[in-house]
Amino acid sequence: MVFEKIRDIIVEQLDVDKSVVMMDTNMMKDLEADSLDAVEIIMAIEEEFGIEIPDEEAEKFQLVGDLVNYVDKINK
Repeated sequence: MVFEKIRDIIVEQLDVDKSVVMMDTNMMKDLEADSLDAVEIIMAIEEEFGIEIPDEEAEKFQLVGDLVNYVDKINK
């Protein structure tokens, strides 16, 4: 469920097909996201899940799975 919501946010922000967004997809390399895209994705995830992601954590995210695992961990 978390993956699907995050995938939908990424699809909307980057205008990519959802079939290319997998847990091991690298947002910068595979989806050609830039730093502004990354910030917008983080902000959308924060809003969707009602959480706050510190900048130092957000900078570590490279794979879609990194985001999913982080949200899963803090939502437990």
